[in-house]
Amino acid sequence: MKQFLFSVLALTFSVVAFAQKKSADVAKFTSETIDLGKIQQGNPTSAVFSVTNIGSEPLIIETASPTCGCTISDYTKEPIAAGKQGTIKATYNAANIGHFEKHLTVKFAGTDDVRSITIKGDVLSKDDYAKLKPSETQKEEAAPSKDAKSNKTKAKSAKS
Repeated sequence: MKQFLFSVLALTFSVVAFAQKKSADVAKFTSETIDLGKIQQGNPTSAVFSVTNIGSEPLIIETASPTCGCTISDYTKEPIAAGKQGTIKATYNAANIGHFEKHLTVKFAGTDDVRSITIKGDVLSKDDYAKLKPSETQKEEAAPSKDAKSNKTKAKSAKS
């Protein structure tokens, strides 16, 4: 009986000693979902997720993988120091009209789980998009692509 208890105790210590951290222990997202609002068809639009290293060791984003071919991602490649922030950028191609909700799976080095982050919004035809008031277009928390920024700048210049 003592041998059995010793074996169970040794196994428990081994599991605890070699257990990896959970991503929630080392990283915190400002937001795990970004609503891009209403965007124009054919105008790729980006959202930037901010991730903070809440652990005591440098945080490395191993992967930030989109779940479909209509979304591409980029992320901070260098280690993120404790207490500092990195980013994950998700760009949706906006090829199809309608509502969308796209996910990226994020894996941090030294963790045994993945996190899911989401972008969502509504793609409108060029005509429908043109009918919108400026307040109904892209949400402020989303970071529009360069094309979208230049379109907004052109629209502001035209009004002046």
